[in-house]
Amino acid sequence: MTPIIKTIVFFVLAGLCEIGGGYLVWIWLKEGKPIWYGILGAIILALYGYVMTLQSATFGKAYVVYGGIFIVMALLWAWKVDNFKPDKFDIIGAIIISIGIAIMLFMPRKF
Repeated sequence: MTPIIKTIVFFVLAGLCEIGGGYLVWIWLKEGKPIWYGILGAIILALYGYVMTLQSATFGKAYVVYGGIFIVMALLWAWKVDNFKPDKFDIIGAIIISIGIAIMLFMPRKF
């Protein structure tokens, strides 16, 4: 697996863990689901913390880039899971964020 693909896979996996785990805790508390939803959500959220350590970037850099990826993934989750209909401004914002992520993550640096 190339370093770029590996980086993207770890960010997407981290996003699924954070959003999915948070969602399970959310529906446990907000919708009265059984406690095991909350327990499973907490376990998945802890797994998110582990997955982020698999990044080759430093802590700060990994979380800066992940913040943008999280926003895009959360918008997709809201659209597919919560039936939220993104408007053109949501889509434009996600595109701008994606461009920013690519610039921060993949542009060569000269020091």
